[in-house]
Amino acid sequence: MFTKPLDREVVCHASAWDVDYVEDLRIKMCIEQKDEHFSVIHHELGHNFYQRAYNKQPPLFRDSANDGFHEAIGDTIALSVTPEYLKQIGLLENVPPASSDMGLLMRKALEKVAFLPFGLMIDKWRWAVFSGKIAPSDYNKAWWDLRLEYQGIVPPVARSDADFDPGAKYHIPANTPYARYFMAAILQFQFHRALCKTAGHTGPLNRCSIYNNKEAGAKLAKMLEMGKSRPWPDALEALTGQRQMDASAMLEYFAPLKAWLDEQNKKNGAKEGW
Repeated sequence: MFTKPLDREVVCHASAWDVDYVEDLRIKMCIEQKDEHFSVIHHELGHNFYQRAYNKQPPLFRDSANDGFHEAIGDTIALSVTPEYLKQIGLLENVPPASSDMGLLMRKALEKVAFLPFGLMIDKWRWAVFSGKIAPSDYNKAWWDLRLEYQGIVPPVARSDADFDPGAKYHIPANTPYARYFMAAILQFQFHRALCKTAGHTGPLNRCSIYNNKEAGAKLAKMLEMGKSRPWPDALEALTGQRQMDASAMLEYFAPLKAWLDEQNKKNGAKEGW
């Protein structure tokens, strides 16, 4: 399903489906022609391409190396949606200079970096609920305590134990584990950096696109084809040469923005924290 039906209510939350665990691959998403959905469709197709790559593995191994890998693949490819790439495929007439990158980097940082504490606290809450550490009467209070601790935000209006704000997040009532997205936020930059090195990219990491690079594609395919047949550090090593998750690639990607923000904060006398 790509178009939202007009005659009935449907769940438009995007998802990818491996119907027969071989080659019947599908996406359910109400697609609109806008930038956000351009990124989402990359994410969902990442699932499908991963599923297609490992379909020759024994059935028990037809899955990602760990949950974070499955969520990271499409987002890794989306990091190659650079201005140069958009010009190549005819969506931009001219490539803006690197001096114009701050706006793009800030937007992506608000999406990727700011997500990390949120991605972590979702399962912090879920795990504490499942273990009984958080009692039903404290579900909402514990939710906002975690949001304050990890994100530095408070509710805009008074809340009580009669409210259930966690339920507004799709993955809570859908009982979908969330640590996978936290891991994916780190892994996608680690994957991107490794693929860019394979592609022979020089220059800022945020300007790298592996589009049409056969060497990078072959290395990615080799890792995807492993599925879950090896421990995840083996799959990580096959692509990156590293056996541990490494957030330094994210720091490298956003380094130009970090330098600019440090300068602005120094000028304005801003203080860290909340």
